[in-house]
This record gives sequence, C-alpha cells and structure tokens, in this order.
Amino acid sequence: MEKRYKSLNEFYPYYLSEHQNPTCRILHFIGTGLLFVILFGAIFTGNYLWLIAIPFVGYGFAWVGHFFFEKNKPATFQYPGYSLISDFKLFFDLLLGKEKFHPKKSI
Repeated sequence: MEKRYKSLNEFYPYYLSEHQNPTCRILHFIGTGLLFVILFGAIFTGNYLWLIAIPFVGYGFAWVGHFFFEKNKPATFQYPGYSLISDFKLFFDLLLGKEKFHPKKSI
C-alpha cells in the first residue's frame, strides 16, 4: 500500500525526490516564473483573460519535465494541494539557493 502524506512537511521530501532531473527542475522553475509574469501582467493591464493561461503554462512546463525528462507521474494527480504548494516552495527554494537546479543524486 502506498504511503499517505498527512502534512506538507512530510510530503515535501517526497516531492523533491520526484524532481531530481535538472531539466525537470528548470522547466518547473520557468513555468512557475511565467505564471507570476502572467498574473502580474493581468493585474497591471487589467486584462484578466490572461489568467486563463496560468494552468496551461504552469502545468504544461511541469508535465513536460515529468513525462519526458524525469520519466515519472506528476504528484499533482495524487496530491493536488500539496503538490501545488510544493511547486511554489521549490520555485522560491531554487530562487534563493536553498535547492539546486542540479541536485546530488541520492543513493
């Protein structure tokens, strides 16, 4: 039986283990960064139709990273809330240098 995560602190190490491929991490970072650009662009211009693009951009980059580079199924399918929060956490951890784009492989 598969483990069920009961908190974000418990889930995040699993999330990181599913994001070991550098290209996957870069694609997640780009997708989340573009998400912020779209959000701020929509707010700044008042053209809220841009917001429609957010899930396509955010998930599009991430899913390409998983299916073609990481070769695993995104955690979004099983843990949508924890996964979404973890996407933002990984983005800011990468931005602040707390995580690396090229993580050391665990044995």
